[in-house]
Amino acid sequence: MTTSAVIRELHTNEEFERVDELFERIWGFEPDGRPITAGLMRALTHAGNYVSGAFDGDRMVGASVGFFGQDSTLHSQNTGAAAGRGIGFELKLHQRQWALDRGISRITWTYDPLVRRNAHFNLAKLGARPAEYLPCFYGVMADAINQGDESDRILAVWPLTDPAVEAAVRRVPCLPAVPEDAVVGLGDDGGRPVEGRTDGRVVLVAVPEDIERLRGVDAGAAKAWRHAVREVLGGLMEEGATVTGFHRKTYYVVERNA
Repeated sequence: MTTSAVIRELHTNEEFERVDELFERIWGFEPDGRPITAGLMRALTHAGNYVSGAFDGDRMVGASVGFFGQDSTLHSQNTGAAAGRGIGFELKLHQRQWALDRGISRITWTYDPLVRRNAHFNLAKLGARPAEYLPCFYGVMADAINQGDESDRILAVWPLTDPAVEAAVRRVPCLPAVPEDAVVGLGDDGGRPVEGRTDGRVVLVAVPEDIERLRGVDAGAAKAWRHAVREVLGGLMEEGATVTGFHRKTYYVVERNA
């Protein structure tokens, strides 16, 4: 189900406090573990950076915070929204137009490579591409979603005027070509990772069906997935391989460079 939301920039302390409360509801941060605060949002916007909110009537249902980076880049630090309503996609469209209006050519952000829905959203629905694998980027996480897991992240790059991105924002998904001779570098056997071959030109790397649930019911399996994906996907990317997309909401498609 999708619900249209009104998205606008935010400027007041009261609005920033509402963003803070929204992010707390989504992630369940510890009081001293919030990655961004209302006061910091105030400073960011005063310096010309990006903070937006999505509203269903008077109710805030999503928000996004970003700041300027190097080389005509906006870095999107936090984006959160009510699930299953398409609000996250609308927030990214607003963020993209905001950036283009200011001569910014790309947006970057980090995400957990183990979360299938995020990988599908970022790579297939938006047309972003992984640029770097970042092991334990934020240290060990203490919020309710990550539950003590190591914070491996992928740095996603969204080239705003790339033809694939322009198609994606028109809701044409960016789906990778998977040749018949692709090999499975990491598979899923009954909920646990199984390493395979990585010697093919195209390598498929699976991630678990629901890592957030798995952390709660089988912390050992969740940890095994973390380290297996770090070794296989992170290893391939470190060698210079390119992630070209996310296949069947299950596999990263990784192409070795000739």
